[in-house]
Amino acid sequence: MSIVVTGATGNLGRLVVEGLLEKVPADRITAVVRSKEKGTRFEALGVRTAIADYNVPESFEGVFTAGDKVLLISSSEMTADRVAQHRVVIDAAGSAGVALLAYTSAAGGHETPLAEAHRRTEKVLVESGLPYVLLRNNWYSEIFVDGVERVVEQRVLVRAAGDGRIASASRADYAAGAVAVLTGEGHANRTYELGGDTAWNFPEFTAELGRQTGREIVYTPVTAEAYTNLLIGAGMPELYASILAGADASFAGGELAGTSGELSRLIGRRTTPIADTITAALKH
Repeated sequence: MSIVVTGATGNLGRLVVEGLLEKVPADRITAVVRSKEKGTRFEALGVRTAIADYNVPESFEGVFTAGDKVLLISSSEMTADRVAQHRVVIDAAGSAGVALLAYTSAAGGHETPLAEAHRRTEKVLVESGLPYVLLRNNWYSEIFVDGVERVVEQRVLVRAAGDGRIASASRADYAAGAVAVLTGEGHANRTYELGGDTAWNFPEFTAELGRQTGREIVYTPVTAEAYTNLLIGAGMPELYASILAGADASFAGGELAGTSGELSRLIGRRTTPIADTITAALKH
């Protein structure tokens, strides 16, 4: 019996494997990677690797065995049929008779394309008959500090989120939650609404950024349409611009503000404050 992590070389997957190594022997962990080269780092740690691709169903033949626990990390390919990609893993896991399949889903409403693909995947998984866990992760705090140097330099942050709050948490927090589920008991057929202990908004974000840098940084809220056009004008593809603007609309509507406390209960500690994520980003 192994604990199998798909998408193991991604930002979240790497952290999950590292967390598992603190809990179980390396030879009980299988990292699913797209190429032999990508698996070298894991093999050096004694972790087993399997080469498979969400877009190639036959590549998952033999990856899973009866009794395995599996973490299906959602595909990051926004232009692909993500539900079809996820179904490849679910079908292979079902054929093998795995003991549990946990899926990194998303918090929020059904209306956005981002959330809609997750909800459809959830339906496929639940209807598969496999013992499942739905890990509905709120947003990663690291996403909000990507490019923070430009914000500090320009002293302005433009978003379409109004004063809406976001209960984000760090990738390490979500990875720890996944590790707790994969190494613990009593999680089968449960849905966890996971997020940070404290929700924040962009006025507070810019204030904290200003406090840490000693600069006055202005938050300028705009409409979702204006934000979309701004992103497209900066060279972002229309699909991605609409996804980001849609996310901001969700923030503005309070859809991602819930602080259930489920993540901190799973990991046995408080989640990482947004101020700490800002500090880490500024150091790099």
